[in-house]
Amino acid sequence: MKVTIDDDNCRGHGACCAISPDVFDINDDGYAEVLLDVIPAELEESVRKAAANCPERAITVG
Repeated sequence: MKVTIDDDNCRGHGACCAISPDVFDINDDGYAEVLLDVIPAELEESVRKAAANCPERAITVG
């Protein structure tokens, strides 16, 4: 699984970081970033939950 964040849509709410802190972090500019190139199977559920809870729908899971 891969995950991306649309930098134009992210507003830095941090919901993704709260739900899946092993995958997401807030960068120095205050926006979310993905920490892993490939998401391990054991984190896939939390990544999907983070994407579903993003208020801006900025996270794409594929």
